[in-house]
Amino acid sequence: MKNVLIIGFGHIGRRVARLCLEAGAEVSALVRSENGIAEAMQMGVGVVEGNLDLPETLGNLPTDGATVFFFAPPPGGGSTDPRMRNFCAAVPPGKEPEKVVYISTSGVYGDCGGAWVTEERPAKPSTSRARRRFDAETALREWASARGVSPVILRVTGIYGPEWTPLTRLQSGHPLLRAEAAPYTNRIHADDLARVCMAAGRRAEAEDIFNVSDGRPSTMTDYFLSLADAFGLPRPPQISLEEARDVMSPTMLSYLTESRRLDNRKMIEKLGVELRYPDIASALPDLVSGVKRILEDSEAHPDRR
Repeated sequence: MKNVLIIGFGHIGRRVARLCLEAGAEVSALVRSENGIAEAMQMGVGVVEGNLDLPETLGNLPTDGATVFFFAPPPGGGSTDPRMRNFCAAVPPGKEPEKVVYISTSGVYGDCGGAWVTEERPAKPSTSRARRRFDAETALREWASARGVSPVILRVTGIYGPEWTPLTRLQSGHPLLRAEAAPYTNRIHADDLARVCMAAGRRAEAEDIFNVSDGRPSTMTDYFLSLADAFGLPRPPQISLEEARDVMSPTMLSYLTESRRLDNRKMIEKLGVELRYPDIASALPDLVSGVKRILEDSEAHPDRR
């Protein structure tokens, strides 16, 4: 990968940008906020100002022959992703990227009753957010086929890392679903996800789909209890599903209505990825120290909050 364009310059985008720069690639990023511009410039990433919600701002995307990492989420509401379509429409004929790596969600499989799921399983999204992601997958594949671009789909599970921990929820003592009633959930550490993205940019072939997970499914209850213990917090109370319907938010409940175990063998074998954090237990020491660093930096620089 010589030229890279990152669309969605958040925590994952910045991680991938760093890895690409270390590998000697020329990296640009589509950014729309002043903070994003400053962050990109500080890292040595080329700034492309634009907004996926405003197609008229997308006229200067450096896509010609590039590897594009598309990390921008769909806008809320509805069942389609206009942002993906706006990106595709903004690429002039003859300026197509070589490859587009898109972060989707394992939610496109829908509820699988706790079964192991490979990439061969048909998509059956049941939530609006999963339908939006599957719409983006479909739009990308159709456009890529028409324009001679290699699309790669990463169906990513729950991302965790120092920036993604439910500490506030744990500190507030919000209840958890009883372990015996909790569905299977899957996770991937943000650092490992960035490395998977890099491997996909280098090794994945057109139309490849990969499940991205550490391959150690557990339950959300187990995950929260592990974090509570690691951070020295009291374990939250556990309640039945009937009680949960009365006290949990619709969003939280939606995560408890689907159960699946992601098979990650294709990711490991074809992309040659060796996970730094193959399970939550191996990540906990670095996770705790990383959160402490973020909190200390926030206290020292309140203007960055």
